[in-house]
Amino acid sequence: MSHPMLLVIGSGPRPLHGYLLEQTAAHYPLLLINDAPLTWQKPYVTDHEVADLSDPITVNTAAASLAVRWPIAGVLTWDEFHLMTAARLAHSLGGRPGNTLAAVAAARDKATSRQRFAAAGVPSAASTWVHSLDAAASAAERVDYPVVLKPAAYAGSIGVIRVDTITDLPAAWDIASAGAAHQGPEGDGVLVEEYLHGDEISVETVTHRGVTSAVAVTRKTVGFAPYFLETGHSVSAGDPLLYEVAPIASAALEALGVTHGVSHTELRLTPEGPKVVEVNALPGGDLIGELVRLATGISLPLAAAALSCGEIPNLRPTRQRSAAIGMIYPPAEGIVTHRDLRPGSDQHLEHFQWLCDVGDTATLTPSSTTPNNIRAGYAVVSGDSAHDAQQHLADVLARADVKVTSVVPRAA
Repeated sequence: MSHPMLLVIGSGPRPLHGYLLEQTAAHYPLLLINDAPLTWQKPYVTDHEVADLSDPITVNTAAASLAVRWPIAGVLTWDEFHLMTAARLAHSLGGRPGNTLAAVAAARDKATSRQRFAAAGVPSAASTWVHSLDAAASAAERVDYPVVLKPAAYAGSIGVIRVDTITDLPAAWDIASAGAAHQGPEGDGVLVEEYLHGDEISVETVTHRGVTSAVAVTRKTVGFAPYFLETGHSVSAGDPLLYEVAPIASAALEALGVTHGVSHTELRLTPEGPKVVEVNALPGGDLIGELVRLATGISLPLAAAALSCGEIPNLRPTRQRSAAIGMIYPPAEGIVTHRDLRPGSDQHLEHFQWLCDVGDTATLTPSSTTPNNIRAGYAVVSGDSAHDAQQHLADVLARADVKVTSVVPRAA
């Protein structure tokens, strides 16, 4: 291969991250530091080391071993919790391309993000950083209900909850603080934030040497109120909304000091205009990068790999289509007893994946001990237009059948 060797920190789970490794490996020889021996990753990896990814020292040791065997041109991760580790490695390996540690830390720590947005005049939610229920109550009174509680440095909407009244605050605090207890070291505590009314979207961007290109806008559906669990995403090439929100996403990245990489900036379309929810300095989850490829032809994993190796990414669109993903949830809480996709037309079905097995325990309501609920599976479809894609998705989701049986406590 003519391309340089790329070091990846953590493969992530195959159902949601497999496409990242697959698309990148098709163009770059990959080295992998993973927290377990290789299984499904084997066809995509040239060499690897096993290390505790939560321990920077062991990761550095693994990287040093790989560097002895191979010339490493760049470092990349697709996991929020490994962003700082990857940034440190990029610097320690002789200044490989990447963001500064301060920029990565600012993106990871949502409290710092809010401060920088405010200083730069980037529209976002009013926010207060707190460490106790009493402080949260005081902050909520100042912001005025409804408010949102959010762990300062977690990911995946875990521990994020809307609170409508002070009566609801103690139970919500238990859930948010439970999420905060497991968040990364780049932040601590909980944010009490203004609730932003309006539809939720994200802007998928690529930044090269400080210049940001907005590639796509993702329209989202969120469910399970008062939680903010994303139940679906859709991307359409040429979405006119992109031109309205792209400058705000670029300004948010600039405020954080992000000069490099693929980013995922979440916003709400409020009555006062778009406001930033948060910035993630990596491709969006839930296969958003795959939706972008199906809709536009642009590969965000390849763009991230090119940037990490000091190359100019290819952002030329080759498609004018739409794509959507919908999450499948069990109908109730209990033990999964059956899962099946009934026969039908799969002409527009790009991917279908079960995320639960028969015998798994399904939970629908997050709690202080279970800060997220279970997804039974997902479906990805494509279409000629956003309307077509949504119709195809509705058809597939209607054919997905999940059955559960309630959990009956054992007699003492």
